[in-house]
Amino acid sequence: MPANVHTEVLRYRAGGVELASYLAVDTNQNGRRPALAVFPEWWGMNDYLRRRARELAQLGVVALAVDVYGEGREAADATEAGALMNGLFADMAATSERVKAAFQQLAKQPLVDVTRMGAMGYCLGGALSLHAARLGLDLRGVVSFHGSLGRTHVAKPGEFKAEVLICHGEADALVPAAEQQGFHAEMADLGVKYQFNSYPGAKHGFTNPDATDKGQKYNLPLAYDEKTDRQSWEDMKTFWQRVFR
Repeated sequence: MPANVHTEVLRYRAGGVELASYLAVDTNQNGRRPALAVFPEWWGMNDYLRRRARELAQLGVVALAVDVYGEGREAADATEAGALMNGLFADMAATSERVKAAFQQLAKQPLVDVTRMGAMGYCLGGALSLHAARLGLDLRGVVSFHGSLGRTHVAKPGEFKAEVLICHGEADALVPAAEQQGFHAEMADLGVKYQFNSYPGAKHGFTNPDATDKGQKYNLPLAYDEKTDRQSWEDMKTFWQRVFR
């Protein structure tokens, strides 16, 4: 870990559980800065998510890798990950409280510019990031990497304030065409400014170096794609630089 990145675990309660999210801040940079809540894949709070938070901190934001399951839990396998994720969607009221609480925790940090906040996430985390915007939270932007695009909350016109970047694998078998079409229609209906990047040949999980092994282990259509990982990260950086100006 870079010596200039300070990390700590933030413990708080929301949605019926004790949460342990992971904060990362670059101490070599001065002054208030934008903040990002970073939501996880269905695996939960793992080393991959913490690494992303540290990398984002080095880009000049306060990054919070968000615990959504409680007690910083990481699923042991795909069966447990599915059960944990389904538990979130079975009680969206509680899940929404956990999502909101992440931004409340960020807003308390002394280096955060509360007028420049955003959400991003991977897989499940992409869905939760979009959910935060659909709830009407005051966010500048949302970035989803190989995330689900369906909705569990219907935003009214004017509620969805964030601009959106979708980083989607063209060969993603877990995000069907009908879901993509529904998302495009939703954004049009709400008048949301968005960009939908579809990367040729990329499958679900294309940003995570562990995706290929996990896909083979659990018989899931997952695969890491180094080129798309790099390209989507650059696309994300361009997006945040613009919306956080």
